[in-house]
Amino acid sequence: MTRAIAFRVLVFCVVVISDQLSKIAAVKYLSLGNSIEVFPGFFNLTLVYNPGAAFGLFQGLTDGVRHLALATSTILALIVIGVLAFRDLKNDSFSLAVLSAIFGAAIGNLIDRMRYDAVVDFLDFYWGEYHWPAFNVADSVISVGVCIVVARLFLSNSHCQQAKSSKYGCACQE
Repeated sequence: MTRAIAFRVLVFCVVVISDQLSKIAAVKYLSLGNSIEVFPGFFNLTLVYNPGAAFGLFQGLTDGVRHLALATSTILALIVIGVLAFRDLKNDSFSLAVLSAIFGAAIGNLIDRMRYDAVVDFLDFYWGEYHWPAFNVADSVISVGVCIVVARLFLSNSHCQQAKSSKYGCACQE
């Protein structure tokens, strides 16, 4: 195994383990629906079980339809990660590490779905009347990771467009 692959496996494992340990602590030390105020007016720890996807998507569906929608969206997400890793970003070590983190986060949430038929959320941010839906470590990794990958894809494509129009050409893949 090359060092680069070993590093990506390590990133994956760190994300899965930190996500699961934080959720185990949340389930053990928080009671459902009760909040522990951490930073008044801004952040609480609040245990919530989310049967849907991000931001409660799909949670109003019947169990069978919800399971199908979640399975389909998970498969599509894994296909996108695979295409990015093996085609679009295969030469970008940093982006491959980020994709490993996103994959680890997806597995962390999948473990919850198998264990609880829902995802454990407990990070609760708000400002006055504006309340962000509760989320977890895996959700954070996915959100930040997707932003990084999209930014790198955009910057990479922008760089290639500039290089193609210059007299020096472009080393980017077609």
